[in-house]
Amino acid sequence: MTRTRHILHRAGWVGLLAALLFAAAGSAGELPAAEERQIEALIARVAGMTDAAFIRNDRSYDAATAAEFLRRKWRRHAAEVLSVEDFIDRVATGSSTTGLPYRIRLGDGRELPCATVLREELLRLRKLGG
Repeated sequence: MTRTRHILHRAGWVGLLAALLFAAAGSAGELPAAEERQIEALIARVAGMTDAAFIRNDRSYDAATAAEFLRRKWRRHAAEVLSVEDFIDRVATGSSTTGLPYRIRLGDGRELPCATVLREELLRLRKLGG
């Protein structure tokens, strides 16, 4: 192997190793504390929406059940969630099984995508300094 090919070959392995280390750094343990607090706050807001129905795969659930489901799904997909926005996009937007969007039927009868409601709640949290 020529010196140039050897350097390129070695650089490829170094690049692969760097990519693997970068991916490992994105594990659940690396979620910034502020992001984790905001996710927990969003889940708490869901749990507090006692006059709302949460629609998942065309079935209705109460607020406490929805909050617990979101928490469990977040933990299962923790490696993909590196921010609160990732949580909304990858966990709280829709079913990974059926592809159906999650919806929230509010007390006044309006039905909105869960992601829309959570983004609005996130804006409120951030305005409050949370």
